[in-house]
Amino acid sequence: MSARNSQANKTAARERLRIEREKQAKRARARRQLIVAGAVVAVLAVAGGVGYLVVQNTQPTHWEKAAKAELVKPKNTTGDDGLTVVIGKADAKKTLELYEDSRCPACAAFEQAVGSQVRKDVDAGKYKLHYFGATFIDNDAKGEGSKNALSALGAALNVSPEAFLDYKAALYSKELHPDETVDSFAKDDYLIKVADTVPALKGNAEFKKAVEDGTYDRWAMDMSKAFDKSGVKGTPTLKMDGKKIDTPSTPEAYTAAIDKALAG
Repeated sequence: MSARNSQANKTAARERLRIEREKQAKRARARRQLIVAGAVVAVLAVAGGVGYLVVQNTQPTHWEKAAKAELVKPKNTTGDDGLTVVIGKADAKKTLELYEDSRCPACAAFEQAVGSQVRKDVDAGKYKLHYFGATFIDNDAKGEGSKNALSALGAALNVSPEAFLDYKAALYSKELHPDETVDSFAKDDYLIKVADTVPALKGNAEFKKAVEDGTYDRWAMDMSKAFDKSGVKGTPTLKMDGKKIDTPSTPEAYTAAIDKALAG
């Protein structure tokens, strides 16, 4: 092989090597760019996710919005705020204050044991019933059932005082009242299922729409605030003439306690 051919071959080899190195360097740059781009996308995704969570966590909840919504007062209430719920004959001289939370198991036990006697007394004009609704169990046990049930009670009250009392009794019934830790009342369809056991509410389109639309959610929130300001710490609580009555567990004990309170 001549010196000229040998030199040409070496030059060609060096050129091929240079070209190959440039290709490798180009591929390496491309990989680095992909890695950097992927990292940027990941960072942006994380940042976006965090930002979304921050935005979501700072958004008001449904019930926070409801507290500032337009107030719709149920029929059969009095007062500018519609929070005075007094049921009974107008000429009844005494008024029994009853403080309850719909999720409260003790309230359910009271209703199951004594509710029918309370209803008889009110119908007979022995006293009027002044109802106060609470929602503190939603905070203690977590959930929305107390608020949602109170709103549904507003819808029942809008139908009639009798429908209100019947629906309250149904919510507290042994068959339909859930365990305190089970938030069944948070579901509109469950509240409507309970209402189907009340003749005045079964198939009542206006009641159903009010429950599903949350028509009385603001009213329920206002009622809850009124309870919080009342100074009452637990449910059920009974008062007459501002004096607390020990909660009885039988109709007989209830009648004895009420007669004593009525006598002053």
